[in-house]
Amino acid sequence: MKPHPRDILAGAQAGAFALPVCDHYSGVEARMRKSLQLQAELSAEFGACVFDVTLDCEDGAPVGGEAEHAALVTELALGAPAGTRVAARVHPVEHPHFDADVAQIAGRAGSRLCHLMVPKVESVADVERAVVAMEAAGATALPLHVLIESPAAVHRAFDIAAHPRVASLSFGLMDFVSAHGGAIPASAMTLEGQFSHPHVLRAKIEMAAACHAHGKVPSHNVVTEFKDLSALQNAARKAATELGYTRMWSIHPDQIRPIVTAFSPTEAEIETSLAIIERAVSAEWAPVQHEGRLHDRASYRYYWQVIERAHQTGHALPEAVRGWFLA
Repeated sequence: MKPHPRDILAGAQAGAFALPVCDHYSGVEARMRKSLQLQAELSAEFGACVFDVTLDCEDGAPVGGEAEHAALVTELALGAPAGTRVAARVHPVEHPHFDADVAQIAGRAGSRLCHLMVPKVESVADVERAVVAMEAAGATALPLHVLIESPAAVHRAFDIAAHPRVASLSFGLMDFVSAHGGAIPASAMTLEGQFSHPHVLRAKIEMAAACHAHGKVPSHNVVTEFKDLSALQNAARKAATELGYTRMWSIHPDQIRPIVTAFSPTEAEIETSLAIIERAVSAEWAPVQHEGRLHDRASYRYYWQVIERAHQTGHALPEAVRGWFLA
């Protein structure tokens, strides 16, 4: 039996956690149920789960109804079909309902969740605080995703990303801008401004770099102009091709397909990657040439990652290649 490409090409910092390219958030009961239904429909269409559904307690729970909302999220997670990817966002660690959220959701549905998202993480101490709560709830293996939303958190992003329990960091644009006390204008939260304002751009790049340094997944912030799908797709493409992000948030069902498209490799990229990896396998991973260029394991890693991304985004792959994803 031939060795798996992941075993041969081990060693790259990037790609330690392979996640769907879109993370879809919803907090209202009807929308949460619709999101789970849409996930099942698109999984059948694409042949792969192309987006996570994150059930939201932070922005979804009405004030005074936090416990009831956490119970609803728990029941929805437990009732989701097998094979779907369902997560939950709880309140921040300093919120009075944080411990109750974790005890209820992770305690009862931890084995069903793909991860737990904790917002407004400022330091490694906040991560440890979350881990202690998860351990107390019995969710000892549940991956942790964290939301970076302030200048101090961006400064500590490398340390946060280094924590072994953290699988992904997400950038929180609106809170990041607000945390500057008016020193950054509101225009920096727009589709155009968030890719041109120096402080926002630096923060996004720093956070993505921190993730890649430790093999974690950087997730780009939501775009609030949800009706302009063409502009959304351009923003997602910039995040993917210029800033190093491999995942992005969605807050409206119409945003999911443009995000998946933007984070997908092109057919030409997939064709080239398949040809190079096929030659590498035939050569037992010794150096080969393709279209006048030499390739070895350093470049094989890149082309294998393109194939992995193609699989994650529902592209049809040759039968022999599909077998690698069943192993």
